[in-house]
Amino acid sequence: MNLTPKQLRILKLIRDHRIAHGFSPTMQEIADEIGVSKVTVFEHVEALIKKGALRRDRNKARSLSLPEKTIIPDETKPLRFPLVGRIVAGQPIERLQQSDQLDLEELFGPRIGQRGGTFALQVEGDSMKDEGILDGDYVIVERRQTARNGQRVVALLTATGETTLKTFYRDGRRIRLQPANPDFEPIMVTERDCQVQGVVIGVLRRY
Repeated sequence: MNLTPKQLRILKLIRDHRIAHGFSPTMQEIADEIGVSKVTVFEHVEALIKKGALRRDRNKARSLSLPEKTIIPDETKPLRFPLVGRIVAGQPIERLQQSDQLDLEELFGPRIGQRGGTFALQVEGDSMKDEGILDGDYVIVERRQTARNGQRVVALLTATGETTLKTFYRDGRRIRLQPANPDFEPIMVTERDCQVQGVVIGVLRRY
């Protein structure tokens, strides 16, 4: 998809704003952020819609969103580390060939970048600690708008504007967002009050 630098920046702004707030920024907010006129932003948005990189619900305000097929370059950059050996506590390192690498793109699966973009979020709180997702961890999220039962999701609660990390279950016509900590109660919402922002595909921890 042939996009200009400003069009890419607009896509990033819309993606980040929707993840953080559940709705897109206004044309004026985009214009103020990138330092152009509102008319120029409108022209870029219309071009992005024609290219299929952006969509808009004409019956709703702040409804600009990215289709799952739209991949922004910063969502697909591979990250590799030299893999120099294997180690068991108390044993010497077994040397590997220097060409070996730990490729996070391969580790998290070949689907990265094929269906939707990927992004990272830092976890706050311990509602998912029993699944090994701790306060301060980073979750790697595949941008998705749907989820299957048992998947860890980033979900927007539209009634409050809050975003939460929980395990997704569909109970009849309602959605149950299940924590992994007995100190927290499940969140029960209607389908209309829950928007899946993405599915967790990995967890990173820095010491």
